[in-house]
Amino acid sequence: MLESHPPVGRVVATELKPSTPHQFYFWTARESPIGIGAIVRVEEQGRVVFGVVTDGFAYSDLVTPMHAVIGADGDPVAAGIEPTTRAEIRLFSAAVLRQMPEEPLQPVPLGPVWLASDADVVLALRMDSYTTGDRPTGIPIGLYAAGGLESPVYLDCDFLLGPEAAHLNITGVSGLATKTSAVEFLLSSIFQTFPRHKGSVAALCFNVKGPDLCFLDQPAALNEEDRRLYAKLGLRPEPFSNVRYYAPFKGDGVNLNTLRTHDALAANTEPLVWGLHEVLDYAEVVLNRDDVDAKADAFIDFLGERVVGREYRDEMLRGKPFLVQSFADLEEFFRAIFEFMEVLGKGAEVWKTHHLATIRKVRNRLSNISTRSKGLVTDDGVAHDLPWGRFADRSVHVVDVAGLDPLAQDLVFARIVSKLREHLERRDLGVDHVVVFVDELNKYAPADGADTYVRKMLLDLSERGRYLGLVLFSAQQFRSQVQRRVVGNAGTGIYGRMDMDELATPGYATISPATKIKLATLPKGELMVRHPHFTQPIFVKFPRPAVLNSREGIERFPPATDLPFAEAVARQMRGLDRRVATDAVCALLEGRREDDVRRALSATRRERPADAYAFFAACLGRRVNGEVVVPRRGIPAVRRADDSYGR
Repeated sequence: MLESHPPVGRVVATELKPSTPHQFYFWTARESPIGIGAIVRVEEQGRVVFGVVTDGFAYSDLVTPMHAVIGADGDPVAAGIEPTTRAEIRLFSAAVLRQMPEEPLQPVPLGPVWLASDADVVLALRMDSYTTGDRPTGIPIGLYAAGGLESPVYLDCDFLLGPEAAHLNITGVSGLATKTSAVEFLLSSIFQTFPRHKGSVAALCFNVKGPDLCFLDQPAALNEEDRRLYAKLGLRPEPFSNVRYYAPFKGDGVNLNTLRTHDALAANTEPLVWGLHEVLDYAEVVLNRDDVDAKADAFIDFLGERVVGREYRDEMLRGKPFLVQSFADLEEFFRAIFEFMEVLGKGAEVWKTHHLATIRKVRNRLSNISTRSKGLVTDDGVAHDLPWGRFADRSVHVVDVAGLDPLAQDLVFARIVSKLREHLERRDLGVDHVVVFVDELNKYAPADGADTYVRKMLLDLSERGRYLGLVLFSAQQFRSQVQRRVVGNAGTGIYGRMDMDELATPGYATISPATKIKLATLPKGELMVRHPHFTQPIFVKFPRPAVLNSREGIERFPPATDLPFAEAVARQMRGLDRRVATDAVCALLEGRREDDVRRALSATRRERPADAYAFFAACLGRRVNGEVVVPRRGIPAVRRADDSYGR
């Protein structure tokens, strides 16, 4: 191979430090562009070896430090003006990335060493197998930069989104452009470069911290350097064009429990409200497993299979059938059972093979769900859910659970991921691949503690989701504290700036000391990437995401304050139709029951009619004036003849 520039070093092998098929050493001049993470090429006698620098050493011909002290007569100043400058060697160790030819596998030859070129980077990382040909599958992740070279690095979407391998895990210190920024950039890269022959793709993100993911549809002000990096990667610096937000209500049922409440953001921000139908199948998530035993589980199964959502007739309870559609209907059903048992007398303790104490226990637990998860779970059964079956290609769905308590968060995670799995199994979700992003994995899939429903669900997703096109993108600050099988199933790993205490854990034992130091001091926008095609970790830099970050977003779109009931309803109506006047809505609601208003608002939101106000008013119906009750005339008291006080 002809070279336009001279080599930067040469391989050296000694008895103590020999070359092997997986590692070699080379020396360079004192002034050299070689650094930790640099990719180099060795070529000798028809064999080409690519390696990545993992450590560096510098030493002279001194045997011990004492010789240096004696040579300078104990004066540090004199050590710099010695008549003869001691020889200094720069020695680097490198891990082998690829050998060509790959067989027979042999030790690295003692040949010259060059810095890698653009073409060398493609070959060294085996990107030639998936970035060329009729159907390339490369997804840009960032730029490899060393020795003045900037070369795009691509991930193989077959090993990122399946089916060969899948899942991505990100580790790094919070607040240093590692986790959220990397995911936002990578999702944008996937949406722009995911091959059409691989099908359609969408993303579902759980926002678990404040306003982290609340402004994916708003453009950021990028500088020229960021735009240059985007151009180098062949990407457009633009926000996501199809984003929908979902957030539960607060306790009042009309103000959304999210920081994305500015009027300018209302058009694609919708409530997430579930009723009895949506919750009952996941009752084990929100019920106390120490308190709900097998008998209670059996009765809950009976309710789900025989009672809820269908006509249930029992002549002993009442003549007409029950139609349980909401928590309120369920309470009526329980009340009928208890009244019937009271009629039978104190000796009756079993109904339909279920003990009365078990029925009371289940009733108490289920009835409290709508109270403990108020705003997410409604009593009246009117639900507003994600658009199951209508996910659009290259769409992002953000579910904001940052303001929910842990119990409600578990319910949201469990139900949404389970529904994604069900629809992907039936192939009726609307897209072929879905990326699920979960931050704070330390909290939801910890290495220690109880085996919760959510942890089991995330483990199942990481082990079997790729066959369905269901891919987990996860992030955490401490990888060592996450369930090993969850992070172990991630085909691609990204590492930002790391804490030294975390790097001291056994999970990082294979990383060289110099690489650990570089990880602990990485600047913003730089990452270390592991990928199935890369035999060694590679350092890359990526541009700032083209969307507003949380701090800038809050400053530009400050959250609206909670409004009184009528004004909050008017704000919801204006989100559906900007022509709706607040005064008209407030006048319409005067004297109305709040539950009736919530039902009418939910129906309007579900139908999205052309004239939202007229539809809303029709759902409310005519105002029923309160009945005027005429006080009864009192009955005169009977006065006794001898009553001296009756005068």
